[in-house]
Amino acid sequence: MLSVENLQAAYGSTQVLFDVGLQIGEGEVVTLLGRNGMGKTTTVRSIMGACRVMGGDIRFTGRAITGAVPEAVARLGVGLVPEGRQVFPTLTVRENLVATAANRLKRSDPWTLERVYTLFPRLKERANQSAGTLSGGEQQMLVIGRALMTNPKLLILDEATEGLAPVIRTEIWQCVARLKREGQSILLIDKNIGILKRLADRHHILEKGRTVWTGTGADLARDAEAVERYVGI
Repeated sequence: MLSVENLQAAYGSTQVLFDVGLQIGEGEVVTLLGRNGMGKTTTVRSIMGACRVMGGDIRFTGRAITGAVPEAVARLGVGLVPEGRQVFPTLTVRENLVATAANRLKRSDPWTLERVYTLFPRLKERANQSAGTLSGGEQQMLVIGRALMTNPKLLILDEATEGLAPVIRTEIWQCVARLKREGQSILLIDKNIGILKRLADRHHILEKGRTVWTGTGADLARDAEAVERYVGI
């Protein structure tokens, strides 16, 4: 579904990515791992068309999207849950969810308000509450729901559990596991290696803007040295 090869990207004149590669198949959950500042979010921004790509190839469902503008990437079916949540604070929960809702791919069972409310009942309780007044965990549920309302082929979660209370983290991981069972393709960035080893199909580790390790969860469990060297767990 998503193919990234030899990706190079920069902010202004400063090159940040030098050789990033990753593959995501239909229905797969794949991770990007690495310490802070290694290029994970920049890789996501490059895929979404929000960062200047200097070289390499990005393809989504066989179509070249290298250098495409963000709205074009989104229309093709890539949904992003950005780092830092970024809700529309003055809009209500319901308004946040419907603001970008679409079923461009004509799914027979699209994500709707009620379906999101079933996934996150707390959002239904707060449907008419301003998003800016929600707790951090509730805002995270909201941005995941907002991304799902675009009915994406690929869902990208950038640090979906960062800074959340353990009980909320558990709820988010249960949500991701449910989406996987339903066949949703997902790209995950997170630091919880224990959960990711069990949940994801494959992993890619970044170090200083380069993909330095790729393998399955079983490979990751066996190669503790690589995890320690590159991820610092």
